[in-house]
Amino acid sequence: MRQKLLLTGLIAFLTICAGCTPGSDNSKDLIVYSGRNKKLVSPILEQASKDLNLDIKVRYGNTSELTIALLEEGENSKADVFLGQDAGALGALEVKQRTQPIPSEILEEVDSRFRSPTGNWIGVSGRARVVDYNTKLVKIGDLPKDVWELTQPKWRGKVAWAPTNGSFQSFVTGMRLIEGEEKTLEWLKAMQANDVKKYGNNTAIVEALGRGEVELGLVNHYYLPRFTKDDPNFPVAHHFTNGDAGAMVNVAGLAILKSTDQPEDAQKFIKYMVSPAAQKYFASETNEYPLAKGVEADKSLVPLEKLNPPNIDLSKLNSLDETLNLLQKAGVV
Repeated sequence: MRQKLLLTGLIAFLTICAGCTPGSDNSKDLIVYSGRNKKLVSPILEQASKDLNLDIKVRYGNTSELTIALLEEGENSKADVFLGQDAGALGALEVKQRTQPIPSEILEEVDSRFRSPTGNWIGVSGRARVVDYNTKLVKIGDLPKDVWELTQPKWRGKVAWAPTNGSFQSFVTGMRLIEGEEKTLEWLKAMQANDVKKYGNNTAIVEALGRGEVELGLVNHYYLPRFTKDDPNFPVAHHFTNGDAGAMVNVAGLAILKSTDQPEDAQKFIKYMVSPAAQKYFASETNEYPLAKGVEADKSLVPLEKLNPPNIDLSKLNSLDETLNLLQKAGVV
């Protein structure tokens, strides 16, 4: 499995898209490896290039594949900064000592829950796990208090998940940290026995919810606004659980790579990404939670401070191999 993933990552790395925004003629390129979708983040990266007068060259790819590529490249990597889709990937690079500390004055722009305890990565936007539901098929009073209730007979064949999706796998990793391997395996098998429906990604789940194909779906919060923006009557809403893995708040974040030869430019870039201008971009354009202090999320979202996520070190979401093994053991993937 790991060899296959490695091969896939290396192939993807050789073919990933590279874009360059011109800045100063005398400056070197600041090379950013982005595990975030080009459509989502290229506008703010291009704006950063202009505002900072930096030549920012971006290589786009899958977060896990780019993480593998960075580990393979080691000290020979040309990358200066990594923009990861989730904290697990950032933690994996940190554990392998491929990152370097970010100055404390930058780190302190973000709550300690959403940055590395050792200061080697910082979250720039947040996404909450939610149980989305079809408002025409499910009464509010019947909604589950936690993800464990989803294994009950009344939800048989009515729940959707996307087991090959990275955000789902981070959620399972979070469950492993909170509940342990045995109990997480028990939940996965119980969900399978309860005829959970598989979809390829979060978007497909929200679409299925809107059609009434399923009643509940395990997704990230920022997919639904893409549908309600076009159709205010789209019959799907968020439900937040409390304190369990289903309420986890993960982050997309940045790390300065040890291989960089321009740490000052890398620091300027990261400082920009937690500035009010960049944080407002994430709030309004990607429907995520801004993480820098003093910047508010979209008013349609439950405020971040009112959520009750589990208390876990997001850096420890890096144990993806163990999660994949558990998913295979449960027959989920």
